[in-house]
Parts: sequence; structure tokens; C-alpha cells
Amino acid sequence: MSDAAVRPADLSDAAEIARIQRETWHAAYEDLLGKQALAQLDATDLAGTWTETIDYPGSLVYVATEGEFTVGFCVAGRAPEDEVAQADGSLPEDADTTGLIATLLVEPRWGRRGHAGRLLATAAAGLRADGASRGIAWVAQGDHATLGFYRRAGWNPDGTVRTLDTGDRMVREVRLTGTLDLTLS
Repeated sequence: MSDAAVRPADLSDAAEIARIQRETWHAAYEDLLGKQALAQLDATDLAGTWTETIDYPGSLVYVATEGEFTVGFCVAGRAPEDEVAQADGSLPEDADTTGLIATLLVEPRWGRRGHAGRLLATAAAGLRADGASRGIAWVAQGDHATLGFYRRAGWNPDGTVRTLDTGDRMVREVRLTGTLDLTLS
């Protein structure tokens, strides 16, 4: 394997992050999300959206590389209250020190090479440095590969679920929570 690394994204990465999102969603999530959601994704100026995300204060955007190729990305930051709230709307005691892994994607062709683990560990370190004490992530209940990945990292469902309307179907997501003290093995 070529040298693999994770680094903070810069504005020049926006187009490549957009490409990875489009290709990964088409390859891995069409059955889960439906054609309408993917058509909306294709019609969106994703590079512009990613430029704004990379430049947004408080957002931590990282890219995974292998050799000269960008192979994945992760977006993290402080968890907004509506993301960390309990099902009844109340906030846990640690709401203000909870980080959110908003997105973590690795192109399927680059999977099983440790990129997702490096991205999560790097994002966790960035969240810790920003004062977060634990992390959360939302994952589609039917996305067994991603659920398995987070479970191997020690993150587990906390009992909170939500439903998203993709236009074609309703997708049930479970909230996972875990430590930000992650190390690669």
C-alpha cells in the first residue's frame, strides 16, 4: 500500500470531496436512499457546498489520502443541540461537550485499508482538542457496514432514532455514541 495519511482539508479539496460523495452515494447508498435523493445530489453544486463547509468556523474537515489519491473524507464539529438531544427533547448533561461526526465516507474501492479508522481517530483528536468529551454519529439502520465500523471503534447505539424522508422512502437512523479517546491498532 502507498503511504496513507489524513490531513485537514483545504479549499482546493472541495471538488474532490464532492466527487467522492457523489460516487460513493451512487455505489453504496442507492438502494438505501432511492433515486430521487441521488438525483437531488447530482443537481446540487456540491463543490460549492463543500467549499462553504471547509471554510465554516468550527467545522473540522479532513481528507484521507493514499499516495497521490484522495480516497475519503470526514466532517466533525460540536454537536448542535437538536443532534444531541434525548428523544424527549431534553439535553444530556454533557451536551456542550459532545462532538458530532457529521459525515465519514471512504470510496468503496479504497475500503478495508484503514482509511475510515484514520479519519475517525483524527476527527476524534480534533474534537478533543476543541473540548469535546464524547462523540455521536447518525447512521442508517440498514447500513450494516458503517454500523459495524463504528461498533468496532467502541461506539454503540444510545437508543435514540430519527427518520429521514429521502423523497422515495423513509430512512431510519440510529444515533451512536462513543469515546473520543481512539487509537489506531
